[in-house]
Amino acid sequence: MADKENIFRLTRASKKRLAEAATPDDRSSNKRRVVLGELPILQNASSSVNRKSRSRASRQRRRVKSRDIAGTSAAAAAAAEINPLPQRDVTLSDEGNSEDPQMCRGYASDIYDYLRATETDPRRRPLPDYIGTVQKDISANMRGILVDWLVEVAEEYKLVSDTLYLSVSYVDRYLSLNAISRQKLQLVGVSAMLIASKYEEISPPHVEEFVYITDNTYNREEVVEMEADILKSLEFELGDPTIKTFLRRFTMVAQETYEFNTLQFEFLGYYLAELSLLDYNCVKFLPSLVAASVIFLARFMIQPKKHPWISRLEHFTGYKPADMKDCILLVHDLYLSRRGGALAAIREKYKQHKFKFVSVMPSPPEIPIPYFEDVRI
Repeated sequence: MADKENIFRLTRASKKRLAEAATPDDRSSNKRRVVLGELPILQNASSSVNRKSRSRASRQRRRVKSRDIAGTSAAAAAAAEINPLPQRDVTLSDEGNSEDPQMCRGYASDIYDYLRATETDPRRRPLPDYIGTVQKDISANMRGILVDWLVEVAEEYKLVSDTLYLSVSYVDRYLSLNAISRQKLQLVGVSAMLIASKYEEISPPHVEEFVYITDNTYNREEVVEMEADILKSLEFELGDPTIKTFLRRFTMVAQETYEFNTLQFEFLGYYLAELSLLDYNCVKFLPSLVAASVIFLARFMIQPKKHPWISRLEHFTGYKPADMKDCILLVHDLYLSRRGGALAAIREKYKQHKFKFVSVMPSPPEIPIPYFEDVRI
């Protein structure tokens, strides 16, 4: 808690004075801010008036679309009887047999070979010990608090998960190259998320929105200047393969022989992957290894009496259970709150019904040692 209060300039007193001076109308029109160090759980907060208007327009379009779909459902059913659509072929090979065009049939193997080569590129990898060798004023606990806050910001602005993963990647890579003071850590985080938003989002938040979300701790010029400094330090190499990049394919492979709720399994994998972002000790692991470890752990948690790894997963991920042991045990400790228990943003996020309450699923306290032996199935 001491670290948390000392990292950034907080403005609790000024906020209280402004709130007391504001009229009821003023208070209702003010947008909620997320201040690092006082993190409420924001579930339904809107990011701006423009986003509210876009949301209303989107709902109107969905209502019109639903009426159109209802009017054509009978015709579609009749057409399906005459010319049924082919069912998705869930049998994969290195060339990819799925009929879904988004699965890039014929290219999947080459794409993932490229991604595996890219993730090991030294220019795209943070130093595994940068807090001890480069940073003098920042601790691993401070980094965890920053990532926890970035999760809140991503929820506030309804950013896609890829934006969050890229933001954390940019932060780690930048901190591997530049020593900064703790007062600038939040600035690095919000500027990294601004860059990631421009890279991933269709309609990214404006600079002013990121300034506002820090409770105006920094001004627009500081954010833009830090954005430029991050881009120069990263040499504009922004397309990092992240844990989510590999998790998509590994999840699809794992679900081929899955016998129960695949949606719950998918959300559990997402939850475990986001938990891994909190711990500085996960920085040393390749994204593909973390993704494979997440699949192993999710399968174990749902079926603890069954070996969670099969030869098919070993083939597609390229990892044996022994290769993932350290990462699996670390993420398992995160899930059980043995590590990072005070960082609650991700845990609260996945307590929601839309994520099947996966953050409160029971898990055995220990993973049997034989599960880390080579598989023969």
